Amino acid sequence: MTTMTVTLKITKDEPAPAPAVYHSHTSRYALPKDNSTNSSNLCSGPFLLLSHGDPTGFKPFWRSVGDQCKVTFDSCDFMSYLTDVGKVCWFLEKDLEESIRELHRTVGNAVTEDRYIIVGTGSTQLYQAALYALTSPGGAEPVNVVSAVPYYSSYVEETNFLHSALYKWAGDAYTFDKEGPYIELVTMPNNPDGQLRAPVVSRYDGKLIHDLAYYWPQYTPITSQADFDIMLFTFSKSMGHAGSRIGWAVVNDKDVAIKMTKYIELNSIGVSRESQHRAAKILGTVSDSSQCIGGNFYRYGKSLMTERWTKLREVISRSRVFSLPKYIEEYCHYAGEHTEPHPAFAWLKYCNDQADVEDLEILLRRYKIMGRGGSLFGAHPKHVRLSMLGDEETFNLFLDRLSSIQDAIAKEFILIDSF
Repeated sequence: MTTMTVTLKITKDEPAPAPAVYHSHTSRYALPKDNSTNSSNLCSGPFLLLSHGDPTGFKPFWRSVGDQCKVTFDSCDFMSYLTDVGKVCWFLEKDLEESIRELHRTVGNAVTEDRYIIVGTGSTQLYQAALYALTSPGGAEPVNVVSAVPYYSSYVEETNFLHSALYKWAGDAYTFDKEGPYIELVTMPNNPDGQLRAPVVSRYDGKLIHDLAYYWPQYTPITSQADFDIMLFTFSKSMGHAGSRIGWAVVNDKDVAIKMTKYIELNSIGVSRESQHRAAKILGTVSDSSQCIGGNFYRYGKSLMTERWTKLREVISRSRVFSLPKYIEEYCHYAGEHTEPHPAFAWLKYCNDQADVEDLEILLRRYKIMGRGGSLFGAHPKHVRLSMLGDEETFNLFLDRLSSIQDAIAKEFILIDSF
């Protein structure tokens, strides 16, 4: 039997658009110029920015809420830096702290009793604050920071951005074998692949930071109350309000909480008090609506994510070009039933062995789909992370283009068997 493979033309005819490489002065949110006459582009229409998790897909729910979350400020409100100087986190608004604790009790996803709540300008700032708290005042060498592949792509850039003498990125936790203290980042569920994670290195001289940005019922079953020393959460992924730039850390150790607060004090002299009050109102509304099925945000979010994953898997099932991770059902204590994860991102893999396609990000860019390539997560470039959180129009365009790619590959790759 003689086998002949015809190579997909889109990797050979012309130089492909360069994949996204995030340098310290390049925005990861920038779109390329929409030059529809460029022959390297294989579709018309706008670029689809699926490389980051902008949660605009939840906007219809919040639009339906109306004035229930309306917050009004007078021009003389919140003029002081200070909120309560008697607290460890002296810039944390009281109503936000109460709303955070109540929400975690309602959802059952984290222990907050006898813990310190630290507010930050998103969880990115809190991550930096946690690194500072766990490594200061420093030693002879920077502390190694690791995470298991595939790890969240921004960890590398955020860890190395300031070239700190306190800590440095040391790569994959699975292959880490250096002596001395270390910090392991555990993302649960994992970004990009949505799998539940546990620490990998597990040595006595290590410290852990748990990133729980997606440990909410719309994305994954709530199997237990998370109970770790440092847990990071974000308003953007829990509620869909990314623009408010609010995150919080639940911290067990007082000295760590004090150091994290000091970092934020020096970095931004606190956190916007207006944003905190808006977040407090919205978090409180969600906690109250948990008893009302019709107005429950998490039921709405779970329904939306389930529908989108069903549609995506249906498109993928039409061919053997792409694959997605498989997830198992687990009992969700919040929902009171067994349910399957529906992550915020699709960890898409190119799996046509006959194709001369080494970088899936480049292939998708030809169809004006902007994903984040696997190499940025320490994984193979035949993987791409794609957001499932955008608006409905963008998501439907994505499905159409993904289907077009599969059709094009089916036509371009002709397998001839001769007997």
